[in-house]
Amino acid sequence: MSVPPDVANHLKFFETLGVRGVSRDAAWRERAQAAESADTLAAPGPRTELAPAEAGQSADGCADLPGLRGFIGDCTRCKLHQQGRTQIVFGVGNPAARLMFVGEAPGADEDIQGEPFVGRAGQLLTKIIESIGIQRADVYIANVLKCRPPGNRNPEPDEVTQCQPFLMRQIDLVKPRVIVALGTFAAHALMGTDAPISRLRGTVHPYRNGASLIPTFHPAYLLRSPDRKRDVWEDMKKVRELLAASG
Repeated sequence: MSVPPDVANHLKFFETLGVRGVSRDAAWRERAQAAESADTLAAPGPRTELAPAEAGQSADGCADLPGLRGFIGDCTRCKLHQQGRTQIVFGVGNPAARLMFVGEAPGADEDIQGEPFVGRAGQLLTKIIESIGIQRADVYIANVLKCRPPGNRNPEPDEVTQCQPFLMRQIDLVKPRVIVALGTFAAHALMGTDAPISRLRGTVHPYRNGASLIPTFHPAYLLRSPDRKRDVWEDMKKVRELLAASG
């Protein structure tokens, strides 16, 4: 059956508008209307980023480490997400570790691999851990910042402020008996002090949930100043003693 030219032109016109067919069946029209309503509801519109407080959520509400990682998401809470970071570097290790290490921020290798302390400093940290008879897989390792600062610059106060609740929640969830603050920025963030790491290192401080906190030099600093490795060894002997005393 041939289609009159005017009808054919009408059909072609409606096809350009997205109409794929016509029917006198009322049920067909109802299905089409329902689909159109669903498309309207699903259509992207202006999106508003909700801060955790606006969404009625906070890091403290996360019941475990995977939940906390999901809460952080592909974080846009500070400017670092616009400054070249590849991904979030959350933390790694035993979620019930008795010993936890806290560093400063991810470096280039960590940013690529998504795991803290995997570069040269990380290899040295592994040796430091093993020097007191513990395997790296048995500890938990995290950083103050979860994103790499551009050019490995120092963390800035607003960045630390945004990330600190995540670190505190990691500590509360892991419940380590001993925490080692690696370097100046980790010690300052955890202790709320601006004293130099050379003065802080080797001292033992009571911390959250009955843990003991020991600041020491960052492994990256030891790569530049290998003569300070003995100081770190003395600090790690204190760590070993504290772990033994805690059972």
